[in-house]
Amino acid sequence: MGTPEQSTAEGPTASWAERVAGLAGSCHPGPVVAVTALIAALAVTAGQSAARCVLTAAAVLTGQLSVGWCNDAFDARQDIAAGRRGKPVVDGTVGVTEVWVAACAALALCVPLSLACGLWAGAVHLTGVAAAWAYDLRLKATAWSWAPYAVGFAALPAFVALALPGHPWPAWWVVTAGALLGVGAHLGDVLPDIRGDLATGVRGWPHRLGPDGTRLLLPVPLVAASAVLVLGPAGPPGRWGLAALAMAGLVAVAGTALGHRWERAAFAAAVAVAVVDVALLLLRDTGIA
Repeated sequence: MGTPEQSTAEGPTASWAERVAGLAGSCHPGPVVAVTALIAALAVTAGQSAARCVLTAAAVLTGQLSVGWCNDAFDARQDIAAGRRGKPVVDGTVGVTEVWVAACAALALCVPLSLACGLWAGAVHLTGVAAAWAYDLRLKATAWSWAPYAVGFAALPAFVALALPGHPWPAWWVVTAGALLGVGAHLGDVLPDIRGDLATGVRGWPHRLGPDGTRLLLPVPLVAASAVLVLGPAGPPGRWGLAALAMAGLVAVAGTALGHRWERAAFAAAVAVAVVDVALLLLRDTGIA
């Protein structure tokens, strides 16, 4: 198959099936599927028609695919330097050029699909996608690395709200919670790779905080998102909302405490709190617009 360096520079020598699998793996399929499924579910609970739900999901899917492929293609040489085996471009199962072509094709599809949901809805979603591309290409190595995540995650529920009949503006609390979840997602995504990133010169916001600082800060935006989702909508939060908020706080504190000895505990706790936040977002009786 050749060395990773040869594969990155000259293209892979893998079979057609391996290259297709590599292309699928290089889009970051976990986050792509999770985000697309979440927004599709949010579109359903928000009251979008079946056709509009499909269109919304397709726009989000193509946007997420473009971002994932852009990330892997742009980071290929850095990933090789850090020895991050398991990434298709690094392992030589797909070439950088192919991944760039896939990223641009997905982005080209994302534009009309987004605008088909309405001018304002499309503009908001494409702003989020543009922020994610800016992260991949430049901002991830700066102190502003958190900003694209905040913008991108805030844009997603706003996109769903603006795609509803009448194109209503989203409620402040759903946009705020989305931005907070985005900051938490950034911290959680970077935490396992901080040491390897530092070795290759990456100096994003979490890297400047260091592993311990990132671990301690990680639960804060996620629990804050829980609080906004419980307390932000009009009317009393209800006992289930308060119970969910208390659970999120306890899990976050436990993860931070255990993370001092076992770093993955902090990440696992952050994922658990994020799941609570997603459930609150989907199950609140108050509409998002």
